[in-house]
Amino acid sequence: MPPRPLCTATRAGAWRRGGRRSGTEMLAQAHGEPQNSDSFRKMHCGCVRKLSARKAKKKGVFWGIEVAETLRWHGWELGKEMIKHLILKNVHEKTQKLSYRCPSTRFFFTVFPQPITLSPGMSLTLPIVFRPTEKREYEDSICFKKAEGEFSVTLRATLPHACLSFPAAVQLPICAVHNVTETTFPVRNVSDLSTVFAWETPSPFYMIPDCGVLDPGAECMVKVVFQPKVAVVYDVAATCWFGGEEKQMKTIQLKALAKYPYLRVSVTGEEYEGVQPGRFRDVLCFGSVPVGKTVEKSVEIFNMSVVDAPCRIERAEDPLIQDHVFSCDVSHGVVPAKGKLVLCIQFQPQTVGEHSTDYFTVISAGCLLQTVLKVVGSCKGPLVSLHQYFVDFDWINLGESLMRTLKISNTSDVPAYYQFDIDGRGSVFSLDRPCGVLEGATTLALKVTFRPTHPISYHRRVVCLVHHQEPMYVDFFGTCHSDTAKPAILQARHLSSYRTNMVRGLTFYPPDILSVMLKDGKLQMDEKGALMLPLEIAQDKPPKEYFEANSMTEYFYDGVSSDLVLFPPHVSVSPREYDFGCCVPLHKAEPLLLCVTNHTKGNITVTWTSSHGSAFRVIPEICDIPPLKSSAFHVLFQPTQLNSLYGAELEGFAFYKVLRHYSNIEEDATICPSWCLTVRLRAHTYEAEREHFMPQYILDVPKAFPPVAPNADTYCSMLLLNTGTSLITFGVNQAACPSVLVKPCSGHIIPGGHQIFFLSTHPVNTVLQQHVLPLQLNSYPGYTKEIALQSCGESLLLLLEGDGNLYFKPVYIGTSSTRMYTIKNCTRLPMVFTWKIHQSDSKILSVSPTAGILQPYEAMAQAWTFTPDKETKYLLRAMVFVRRKSSDPVSPRSVHYALRIVGEGALATIRAQKEHLDLGNVLVGDLQSCSIVLLNDGICSLKYILSVEQLITGPCDPEEVCSDPLALELEHSRGTIPARSKAFVRVTVRPARRLHYTWSIKYAICTLTATDLESRKEERQPLCCILATGVYPTLCITDACSAGSASGISKLHLWRLFSLDTLNEYLERDPTPSELTYRVPTRHSTSLIPPVYTPLLLDFNFAAAPIGSEPTLVMLLLANKGVVPVEWAFLFPSDQKMDMEHWAEDAEFSPHELHQMRIQDNQLFSVSPKSGKLLPGQEESVQLTHRHDFIGIDHLPVLLKVSYGHEILLNFSGMTVEQDQRYVHFASTKHLFTPIAIGTSHPPTQIYELYNGGSMPVIFEVQLDNVVRIQEENFQHPVFVCLTPRGEIPPGTTGHIEWIFSPLEARTYLVDIPIHILGGESALITFQGVGYDPNTTGETATSSKVLTPSVFPGSTKLTVAGQAATLSHNRICFGNIPDCTKASQLVFLNNISESKAVVFAWRISTCKDKRMLHIAPESGVVQPGESIPCFITLQPSGSASFYSTELVCEIYTQESLLQYERDLQEWEKEKERQAVEFTITEKDLGTKKKPKSPAWTLPPIKNHPMPNLPAGHFQRRMLSNKEASRVWVKPEPPKPILLHLGVTARSYSIEDFFSNFTSEFPKYFLSCPFSNQPNLENKFVNGSRGRMDMDPRWLSLAAASKQELQIVTDILTGVIRGLLQNTQFHDAVRKSLNEPIPYFSQFRCAELRDRGWCSMVPSRVSASPDLYPEKDGERKETRQESSPNYDLLESSEILHHEQLREQKEMMSRQLAFGNLVELVLENTLQNILIEASRGEVVLTARPRVIALPPSPSRRITNPAPPPSRG
Repeated sequence: MPPRPLCTATRAGAWRRGGRRSGTEMLAQAHGEPQNSDSFRKMHCGCVRKLSARKAKKKGVFWGIEVAETLRWHGWELGKEMIKHLILKNVHEKTQKLSYRCPSTRFFFTVFPQPITLSPGMSLTLPIVFRPTEKREYEDSICFKKAEGEFSVTLRATLPHACLSFPAAVQLPICAVHNVTETTFPVRNVSDLSTVFAWETPSPFYMIPDCGVLDPGAECMVKVVFQPKVAVVYDVAATCWFGGEEKQMKTIQLKALAKYPYLRVSVTGEEYEGVQPGRFRDVLCFGSVPVGKTVEKSVEIFNMSVVDAPCRIERAEDPLIQDHVFSCDVSHGVVPAKGKLVLCIQFQPQTVGEHSTDYFTVISAGCLLQTVLKVVGSCKGPLVSLHQYFVDFDWINLGESLMRTLKISNTSDVPAYYQFDIDGRGSVFSLDRPCGVLEGATTLALKVTFRPTHPISYHRRVVCLVHHQEPMYVDFFGTCHSDTAKPAILQARHLSSYRTNMVRGLTFYPPDILSVMLKDGKLQMDEKGALMLPLEIAQDKPPKEYFEANSMTEYFYDGVSSDLVLFPPHVSVSPREYDFGCCVPLHKAEPLLLCVTNHTKGNITVTWTSSHGSAFRVIPEICDIPPLKSSAFHVLFQPTQLNSLYGAELEGFAFYKVLRHYSNIEEDATICPSWCLTVRLRAHTYEAEREHFMPQYILDVPKAFPPVAPNADTYCSMLLLNTGTSLITFGVNQAACPSVLVKPCSGHIIPGGHQIFFLSTHPVNTVLQQHVLPLQLNSYPGYTKEIALQSCGESLLLLLEGDGNLYFKPVYIGTSSTRMYTIKNCTRLPMVFTWKIHQSDSKILSVSPTAGILQPYEAMAQAWTFTPDKETKYLLRAMVFVRRKSSDPVSPRSVHYALRIVGEGALATIRAQKEHLDLGNVLVGDLQSCSIVLLNDGICSLKYILSVEQLITGPCDPEEVCSDPLALELEHSRGTIPARSKAFVRVTVRPARRLHYTWSIKYAICTLTATDLESRKEERQPLCCILATGVYPTLCITDACSAGSASGISKLHLWRLFSLDTLNEYLERDPTPSELTYRVPTRHSTSLIPPVYTPLLLDFNFAAAPIGSEPTLVMLLLANKGVVPVEWAFLFPSDQKMDMEHWAEDAEFSPHELHQMRIQDNQLFSVSPKSGKLLPGQEESVQLTHRHDFIGIDHLPVLLKVSYGHEILLNFSGMTVEQDQRYVHFASTKHLFTPIAIGTSHPPTQIYELYNGGSMPVIFEVQLDNVVRIQEENFQHPVFVCLTPRGEIPPGTTGHIEWIFSPLEARTYLVDIPIHILGGESALITFQGVGYDPNTTGETATSSKVLTPSVFPGSTKLTVAGQAATLSHNRICFGNIPDCTKASQLVFLNNISESKAVVFAWRISTCKDKRMLHIAPESGVVQPGESIPCFITLQPSGSASFYSTELVCEIYTQESLLQYERDLQEWEKEKERQAVEFTITEKDLGTKKKPKSPAWTLPPIKNHPMPNLPAGHFQRRMLSNKEASRVWVKPEPPKPILLHLGVTARSYSIEDFFSNFTSEFPKYFLSCPFSNQPNLENKFVNGSRGRMDMDPRWLSLAAASKQELQIVTDILTGVIRGLLQNTQFHDAVRKSLNEPIPYFSQFRCAELRDRGWCSMVPSRVSASPDLYPEKDGERKETRQESSPNYDLLESSEILHHEQLREQKEMMSRQLAFGNLVELVLENTLQNILIEASRGEVVLTARPRVIALPPSPSRRITNPAPPPSRG
């Protein structure tokens, strides 16, 4: 088989070039893999077609040949051949040639291979034969070969097997816990076999269907259902088993997310008191709703979660009365995610005055969350009242009528149905509107007419019935007179006296008897005019008074509807109601016998009111009845029409017979009104076969009686409206329901009228009773309406939460804990509750409220407070007494329940997790927050109060900072920490000063006796300590360098030009409040010149340069030496101006504004970068640029703004001069000399610098007239001496004027010196010097001010573009040194380039500096990355002076120098060639003979001198094209990079230095004679020589040139090296050491003889043993042998050592010896430092000691003391 990788790679490349896949193959490829959204959507919708495998062939194009990539055989059988054709098609535009190899196995074969040639567009069919031998899968390939490469076609024969295709993963929608979500996915059978499948799905997923059968190519949609029980992320695998005998398994990942729902109930609509807008409320208040009316309000259930939340709405069950006044139309629903569900709650009250409370519970799926909605409402009914409760008609004559007005009002907004229970057709009193509807808030004036029929006194108490309200009574009374009968006129006072007399039992006696008793004294009259028995007064009992009874009681307790009466009747009639029934035929109606009984003790007369046109009549109309007797009357019914209904009310009046005439009445108190008798009658004349008229009515009746206590009466009203046009009669069968009393029981209703019924029942227990009351209409049994009512006695039932147990957590002693405890009224009646706590527990336990009213089914949460007073456990008990709102003597007065309270008192403390918290550095005025963690390790919660004490330390006035406000703010100073918990207190500090702050935080536990901090001051406990340091952002300039046109300015001069000392000094101070007006850079100005808030104005002087020269570049190194990040910005005026509209701009500009606009528009000044941020310790360089494009002085105010810090106005100024102008730039017009002590013998030389900013050399002259004047004023003492009154300054360099300031007095000297510039502008400079007294001010401190390191920074991090090397120090300070000494400093030159070597050369500007300064090495090459040490040696000589000079190191790249040398050599060669070359200009020479070779001349050499320009200035004179073609300009040397090294020092004379710096004097070596210091040697050196003259040899050596010194050094080096290598010389030296008397000893003796010592030294003294210690033993033996006298030898040896010591002292005092030792030590130390810099020596390594055994031959005898320095 051919190698497949090549074919595979080739096929892949061909696929990229031209292969294409069909959509079917893309679907086929997705089998078993995650599908994209489009394919999944198609499968989900069932849009995937079943495709044949033959149509799914995938073709590829390989180098222009299109062919199928795979040939497949399906459904093959053993023993049979199957042939498939492989088609090759040339899709290229050229003819293709290829060959092929047959398949490698014997199961696939084709025709014998032969070359194939295919023209463009042609195809070739290659038959492939498959011949299987066994039932298995086969695979092979056929390989085709072309010139470009090979490709193959796979041959594959497969067996049929089960295969299902479905997505690898399914993502279900997010679902709420206990909810259900689902999705579907397709399952397709992609095999050739019918497949059975079955799913195994883990919970909480399940599949529908979970099993089935799929035919080949068939597809079904499977639904996956997700029903989680826990809120987690689900990622599980469901397994699908399929296949026949061999089961196969395939899995699908089911991914879903379950979350908990969160529902909140919000009541919409109007705002209620105490509820903030936007807050959730769970109380729905309907307010007061009219009875019978339905009000609907909406409630919103918000879903705060991201999942749909199913929920159900349930209500509290009422086990007794199932008459719910609240209802909800939704019992379950789904609240969408982040959405809401609106519930509609209806309220339909039925009982007036009842407060209704109910609770709806919103329960999420799985009962995970229950939200309770409380609904409350009350029922209001009509409020009808009569303006007067009696109508007095006075008296009228018989046959007359009188009308009065009775007003009735409804003060409620609920319409009221009213009815006066009187039949105006058969009564002497009638109303125009006896029944009707009284709208809300209306008053109705009723007309009452009095038509008497007999001359008697009339009185009738009429009840006014109101639906949903108790009845009202009104008294109608009047008197009728005739010609013969004139009864006493009945008045209102008579009625009042009558009711009082009735209570006292005196009305059963007739007036005449009462008058006699009154005369006889048996009766008396009270102050109100009523009668009373004197017996009661004698018994000291107050007489009984009449009290108005309850209207409902008076209405029912009439002795007819009920067996009970309020007062015994005086006259009674029976029956009160009667039904004649069917009276057909009309003339055969049986009369009704009425029995009227007189219960009084006097004669009475009964008079019946006759009604014209009535079918009912009483016979007789008038009748007298004796006392305690009865009389019978007949009621006749005389109908006039068949098939009709009849109803009426008969009215009669009974009165004492004695009242017929007023003359019979002696006292008004005895007058008794008449009694009204009424009888209700009904009848009908319907024939038997005739159906009664069907009544049309509306019945309004409640479903239940109002709640009432057991054994109490309860009442309700019922309304029957006649909506038809016929009369309706009604009758209630009270016998069918004896438990309910109905009044009236019978009667009639006129068309359009209504009848109001009142019902009463008396429940005896709490068992629910059902009442069915039959109401028959129109005297027809078929028109009987059964009224169903419920009643139940309500007991006092109170539900206590937690079965009457209340538990408190442990509480800190002295503090209180409050818990809410709920009690619920489980009845339909309001109840009054009262809590009672034992007196001993009242200080420990309390409840609020202690008493109140619980409305029906209302739950009230009460606040219980537990306050322990000691550390113990408490078990307390409280009682709650409940009673009805209105006490009933029949029901129990009260019921009590017990509540058990358990609590514990404990002690605990609070501690901080970190007792010390250091916030570090905080910006002054800025905020920094942190959290204090408070820990409560106790078992009780602690309520605490925090206090803060502030301590400010640092360089400040303690009295000033003590009044500062507190710089620490607590987020909350009070709080509560639960038991065994922690609390976080956010602390914010804002320091106001740059000082150290310490805050001590203390706490106190809040108790009931001490709730504030002052009362707990003595009990405060330390908690923690917080430290912080207020800092300002600090910024300083650590280095500055110049480039461009200012490259010649020294660093010290640049430092002064930019006032960097003052700037740094000011940056170290605290910013002023005005600088903090804008804490960060802000556009706040409305004008072109912004306002200034800074007190400091500094000059940034860019010096001067000629026009057209390169810009002046100044690099400043900004450093953050503080501890907080600092943000800085350079703000130009345009950066501070606000963007304004054009109309707001000022059109006229001042010259100053125009000047600034020109500078900013042309960018003459620029800063890069203009802003930045520096972290602590970080540095950043800023480049300031001044362009010289315009002649003149440029000024621009630039604000340096440090965020939250300083704000400094920098005045950028620069000068641009003309090209040939001579100009000297004066930094300022005032110069300060260093203060000098008076009496200084050798005052130092001081320097004043001048900078030549032009392009021409300048000559200056100092006019000294004022100096002479000052000298004359000071007694010819030279106070100011100018050493260089005239000089020349090259362009771009700095010149020095040397001065000596010698003060005569301790004061300030001023002198104005004109400095003239020849050819330029002069300047008047004020020189100032200060003389001080050294006795009062130390000279050391004063004289060393200029040498402090702060003035001379040493940073070397500033580099300019192209700089390849840096110095380790930019400035070195030698300090104070004496004259005639030598001091050295080490500076490293570092090559910072990684690939280029640099060449350096030191340049010393002045000759004086060359004499005093020496640099080693002066030049050299530094390789990439290498550092070379350079030793700077200062050797002052001459007068004392201040040394401040700049050493310049010129840096070149070695490559540029080599290139320059090559170019220069070529130029010089060409110059030499042109010097001998000439050109023949004769034209005819060319015709004679041709030259042997063409000769072309190069352009002539021309050296164009460059003008003398400032350092760093680059300008090339442009030549014309013609001249440039024939002139070869001399190459210019490369431009060096200049590195400045500032050297500062101050030299003193020996005397001054010794007197001022005595301790420093031994550190210096005096290397030269004191020619100008007479008698100074006697102070330090022993001897008599007063002056040391230098040896002439040394003078000649000092005068030698450098070349001569080098020659001498080379010769001596060769001689010494030869001696060291010569062994014969070594032997000769050793032999000379053995000689007893060295040859040089006599020279030494001659020297001693000159000093007078020679006679004392023996001639045989040998050389010093110290010089040759190794020969000491031998010398001793020699001396012993040669001199037998041992004592003489011993004394000679002592003398020898003494002479040797004197000799060493003389040698050490020799100048040459000292110089030699100094030079050796200096070279040694320099070598060590060089080796250390190269890493050859580690100076910080610990020393190692190697112990060697002592050598017996090496001994030191009598060592001489070391020589001392003179």
